[in-house]
Amino acid sequence: MRTPLVTRQGYEALKRELDELWRVERPDVTRKVSWAASLGDRSENADYQYNKKRLREIDRRVRYLRKCLENLKIVDYRPEQEGRVFFGAWVEVENDAGKVLKFRIVGYDEIFERNNYISIDSPMARALLKKAVDDEAVVATEAGSVTWTINSIAYEKQGENDDSNNA
Repeated sequence: MRTPLVTRQGYEALKRELDELWRVERPDVTRKVSWAASLGDRSENADYQYNKKRLREIDRRVRYLRKCLENLKIVDYRPEQEGRVFFGAWVEVENDAGKVLKFRIVGYDEIFERNNYISIDSPMARALLKKAVDDEAVVATEAGSVTWTINSIAYEKQGENDDSNNA
């Protein structure tokens, strides 16, 4: 089960996506479907077939986003989070082999198309929660356990640019 949390930036991005799909993309694709349908035989009309499929994809995503936005809880930064890993934190970790990772712990719906975001529900995030700089976290994976040391923890305060901390 997914934890229904989202950062304020993530919530706003999902709202923008919904708005773009509903107000821009859907009307445009609907016009294309109507135009293609007016040409006659729909069974061999590639424009009609493609745009009808795209319309179904848009409608499916719109339904998902509406339901999702209704159920998500926005988690804003709070000063008492400083110094420990909580939801919304940018965390840099290092393992014994010297591999360094930097990522932000966010909600499930925020991780797509972002290789520097991980879900709050991931084994890594779960192992890091409430830990401080220099603490060790043992992350259990299918390949075995790996120990990570926390190098740094940072939070985006209200109004900071989402892209300012990208790895």
